[in-house]
Amino acid sequence: MTGSVGLLEVGELGDEYSHISLLKVMLITGIGFIVMAIVGFNTAFAPAVNGIIGAPLYAPGFLLGGASNATAVFWSMTSQYFGTGLSLGTYFFFETAFATVTLALVGVVVLKKVKLEAFAIFSVVYFLVIWNLPAAWIWNPTGWLYLLGMRDFAGGLVVHGAAGAAGLAILVQLWMEEKKAGLKISTVVPINVSPNWLTLSIVLLWMGWFGFNPGSVLAFNSSAITVVLTTFLCAAASFLSLMLIMYWKTRENPGLINMANGVLMGLIVITPIAGFVSPASAILLGILSAPIYYGAEVWVVKRKWFSDPVGLLPGHFAGGVFGVLMIGFFSQNVFATASGNSSVPDGLLFGGGTAALHQLGIEAFGIVVVVAFVFAVSLVTMKIVSLALRGILVSPKISNVVER
Repeated sequence: MTGSVGLLEVGELGDEYSHISLLKVMLITGIGFIVMAIVGFNTAFAPAVNGIIGAPLYAPGFLLGGASNATAVFWSMTSQYFGTGLSLGTYFFFETAFATVTLALVGVVVLKKVKLEAFAIFSVVYFLVIWNLPAAWIWNPTGWLYLLGMRDFAGGLVVHGAAGAAGLAILVQLWMEEKKAGLKISTVVPINVSPNWLTLSIVLLWMGWFGFNPGSVLAFNSSAITVVLTTFLCAAASFLSLMLIMYWKTRENPGLINMANGVLMGLIVITPIAGFVSPASAILLGILSAPIYYGAEVWVVKRKWFSDPVGLLPGHFAGGVFGVLMIGFFSQNVFATASGNSSVPDGLLFGGGTAALHQLGIEAFGIVVVVAFVFAVSLVTMKIVSLALRGILVSPKISNVVER
């Protein structure tokens, strides 16, 4: 999936971006797996210190401690917690893949505008703190938001919403440097669709999501198959819904870009709730996803101070946040219990009443906390990197500005 995000950039922006896009995702993968193996996996998933951060030197989870540790059942997979019995190696690969694809999503705003060395330094901090702490709070069974009752099945907030917040922080730093260079509006990267790469990237991402979402059951059982269905149906419904909206607006063929965005928005929205809902609810969520994307995209394209051609903000940020909030409306306890989340009550649309309202409040609170944290730490990190490298902007050429 991390590599597919690079292909998605190439598909939307053109072959001229293939070198930097594919190099960037390989850099993310290399840095991510090394940093997570040394200490990052622990800061997210070892027993949390005061519910805030996993113990960095927790011995059973310290992968470099020996092969026996890598094959042992990890502490949170025992019967006292999730009880799925996953080995440390399996758990490490699964969660590290989550971390790397999240940074790949952040990186779609980097393009040729941010120095590669600046993004590499940011990546190290990202795999130590920026991605890891929200994961420790929400996915670690000793994290403070998890204990409060917040649930995010496969990363509507930990992955997509947080990626949007980190990307927005980078865009803010870029705009500050562009203004300092004399630009009146941000340099815009134009869309230049490469049909074959765009279609291939969406097919690979859609397939990859079947590891992303069903894998979050942390076991191969009947619930995992249900999650396959909810994931596929929501994506398909969102795709059709957006195609209809665009045809209604233009009376023209909606095109491959809207095909891609429709599928992706459905995949994003279902991610935090895929293990809590029925297949029928997934179809309805997919239908609702498209107008959410369309409205967010209309707002984003009017902004003059940043360039977001691959849709990080209208897709991942808006879709991830929307999906997390829908837990309070669409969840059904029978599906949540089957996926290992028995504390999730029926949603408001299924008679959950005050319990559903309480869950909705917890989800909203978690969104505010995580978005604020990720944005603030990402912005501070980029400012420090900018000072160290005398700017993160590659080349502020006013002549390259493209009017929208």
